[in-house]
Amino acid sequence: MSFEVTILGNSSASPGPNRHPSGQYVSICDHHVLIDCGEGTQMQLQKFKIKKSKISQIFITHVHGDHILGLPGLLLSMNLMRHEHPLHIYGPKELFEILAVFFKHSEMDFNFPLHYHELDTTQSITIFENLYYKVKTFPLYHRIPTVGFLFEERSILKKLNAEACLKLKIPFTHFNNIKMGKDYISPEGKVTPNEELTFPSGQPLNYAYCSDTAYDERLIPAIEGVDYLYHEATFMHDKLERAEQTMHSTAKQAGMIAKKANVNNLIIGHFSSRYDDLQPLLDEAKTEFENTEIAEEGRMFIIE
Repeated sequence: MSFEVTILGNSSASPGPNRHPSGQYVSICDHHVLIDCGEGTQMQLQKFKIKKSKISQIFITHVHGDHILGLPGLLLSMNLMRHEHPLHIYGPKELFEILAVFFKHSEMDFNFPLHYHELDTTQSITIFENLYYKVKTFPLYHRIPTVGFLFEERSILKKLNAEACLKLKIPFTHFNNIKMGKDYISPEGKVTPNEELTFPSGQPLNYAYCSDTAYDERLIPAIEGVDYLYHEATFMHDKLERAEQTMHSTAKQAGMIAKKANVNNLIIGHFSSRYDDLQPLLDEAKTEFENTEIAEEGRMFIIE
């Protein structure tokens, strides 16, 4: 299994001509989710040919405008397009208060099931789990209640030894049970141990998303050793005082967190609109953590 993370926006509070506020699209084993939904998110989805109809979950970190102002418009468009499948939205309680006012005064009636999931922003908890992956929250340290998200592959599935299954002429309808660790019993009653039909699954893949947050080492245990970490880098380090005032991080601090958390790769984003050239922010982060990349809009990061 692999995670595919597409960057929809990398700007902070103010969008620019070629930069949009926060938004990411994540595909996990044919499940499709959105993380944050800043202004213009649905236009970015169209630009990068991502179908809104596929999205089944939306995860919102906090209710600052650059992370939620695209959400009412996206939901309205999905409703107009006769979206049919259930949509689950996860976010702080304030998000649903805002949406309630908007939908009340716009007299919105949804023609698809819309489910709200209020998040506890004070502790790390598992908020979703299925056969393939789970999602955990962890507190971030911003001016208002904010959470980060950890997407983690479930390790219960083993890798199928296709050659061994083919040799024994095992029907494909048994493959899921075999990947879940069950032995195969033939119609004649012969038992083939699971170890002869599978390979170890290896370490589960994971992706951590840290949106707006001050530099704070308390978040390290939640992101320790992840394959990819997205961490905000709103300012260069010469604007450290401004970063501390607004409870944001510098590119250097993002690199410091990645290094101390022993992650494999770092993606930086949420850049202040004062920076037209993002290369200096990348260079600064790399002074602390070499395996750093820019969250370029439209770029897909494949985690495998």
